[in-house]
Amino acid sequence: MSVIHGMDTNQNSKSYLQQTPVQRTDEQWREELTPEEFAVLRQAGTERPFTGEYWNSHTKGVYQCRACGAELFTSNEKFDSHCGWPSFFAPLAEERVRYIRDRAMGMERIEVRCGQCDSHLGHVFEGEGYDTPTDQRYCINSVSMRLVTDDSVGGDTPAN
Repeated sequence: MSVIHGMDTNQNSKSYLQQTPVQRTDEQWREELTPEEFAVLRQAGTERPFTGEYWNSHTKGVYQCRACGAELFTSNEKFDSHCGWPSFFAPLAEERVRYIRDRAMGMERIEVRCGQCDSHLGHVFEGEGYDTPTDQRYCINSVSMRLVTDDSVGGDTPAN
């Protein structure tokens, strides 16, 4: 079993699925998601670099899974990696995501999935030299997430 800073990368591990997982058929997912969302979230596709909605966003808020609404990342952990996809140095909490060894494309990577609905989000890389607290880069597809901005939550607004 491989462990990256507390991440269990054993494909059979269920330690990060704390809540009752969302289960739907492919047909149900196709009804709820756009074709692009389905291709990435349910078929582990990847959007083209520098094209996603959030790759260059600096808006404050919480990034939710576009498929099930689970809160996954916050803007506090987002950083500019200049790779063309949104990058985070840590998830909101470890149990929000799960990890799977990905040996596709002739290399070994760690796939990141939503801990609630098992949707593909992207990959996590380590040891690339970014000046972040974890030395990790969660490279996440914009189409896998929805940003709920701090101002849409209703924050502290002064009364008049």
